[in-house]
Amino acid sequence: MIHFENVGLRYGMGPEVLRDLSFDIPKKSFQFLTGPSGAGKTTLMRLLFMSLKPTRGLIRMFDRDISVIPGDELPLLRRRIGIVFQDFRLLDHMTTYENVALPLRVRGKEEASYRSDVVELLKWVGLGERINVLPPVLSGGEKQRVAIARALIDQPEVLLADEPTGNVDPPMAQRLLNLFIELNRLGTAVVIATHDLSLMDRVDARRMILSEGHLDIYD
Repeated sequence: MIHFENVGLRYGMGPEVLRDLSFDIPKKSFQFLTGPSGAGKTTLMRLLFMSLKPTRGLIRMFDRDISVIPGDELPLLRRRIGIVFQDFRLLDHMTTYENVALPLRVRGKEEASYRSDVVELLKWVGLGERINVLPPVLSGGEKQRVAIARALIDQPEVLLADEPTGNVDPPMAQRLLNLFIELNRLGTAVVIATHDLSLMDRVDARRMILSEGHLDIYD
């Protein structure tokens, strides 16, 4: 599904921040991405989401070389990916419900076909009483759960989650992890960037460890 071959990335004329990354992310796989702060985890997640292009090497997404994909086709490919950014990227003028439903609206689906699914998912992430609240009123942990629900609502082929449990308490972290595991069982490939070793210990999954721009993989 995703193939990296000798990928490197630098900003401007500076040194490479990612070097010689070669790995595959198979369909229906589950992996954690970890490493010290500043190692480049968020940068790698942006490459996976195609919001950055490498300065060298090959990246293939869904059997297509991203270096030759026309810019107007990238949004269509990104719709196959659910992503949870650390800055959440919620729309402040939309309610919790509307933010989560947005990917389905963009696809042209009728509200009657998805309303119950959105409401059920918001209940699952503990936001059943916050459906009609605007993001500025939400806490950081609540915003994070809205972003997670939005990423999951359309059952993407790939889920990229950058520190998805960083602002929630341990019981909610376990609940969210269970949600990711269930999504994976349904066929979604999952990549979770995290510093939380205890979270990783709860799942038998591949670990991708990024350090000083290099990636080591432990199956």
